Amino acid sequence: MTGAVMHQLEGADGAFRAVVLEAEADRANPPCAAVYGEPSDGCPVRVHSRCLYGEVFESTDCDCLWQLRESRRIIREHGSGVLVYLDQEGRGAGLVAKAKGLQLSQKEDLDTFASYAALGYKADTRSYEDAAALLKQLGLAKVTLLTNNPAKVYALEVGGIEVEMQQLVPPELSDTALKYLVAKEIHGHAILPNKLPA
Repeated sequence: MTGAVMHQLEGADGAFRAVVLEAEADRANPPCAAVYGEPSDGCPVRVHSRCLYGEVFESTDCDCLWQLRESRRIIREHGSGVLVYLDQEGRGAGLVAKAKGLQLSQKEDLDTFASYAALGYKADTRSYEDAAALLKQLGLAKVTLLTNNPAKVYALEVGGIEVEMQQLVPPELSDTALKYLVAKEIHGHAILPNKLPA
């Protein structure tokens, strides 16, 4: 595969292999993916932005860790698929902005969109061009996208990847995460499967 470095990943998930875009080697954290089986057009794909608090510290303030684990499960169950991982912490604003946003949210009982605005940050500066480029490197032209975020569907299609189907990933929620997702839906950043859980 030209323009990318690939190797096997050992671990409980089994036959995943890592793919890192070599063209982005000048960046400290270039776009990468965990690829399962032999992906073909229409396979499940998750485009996931880094969330240190959820993925490493296992915070329940968001549903990021659950989305990551559930997407891997769906991909394994399908027999093939791709998990694209992008270094876009804090909806693209970075870790410091995320920390300040959460600090203000907790202090003033604001959602993070309101706290970002109060601090002068844009609500979401993430880009998915790298995800589209990586999927093209893997030979994919159309995918089943595992996401609750309509912006990802639009961005991949603009990037030349047809989203054959959008598969919503039902979240497993704490009360705090539910409040966060409701705010995201209000701001057009998420679709809650079946709206709110009973």
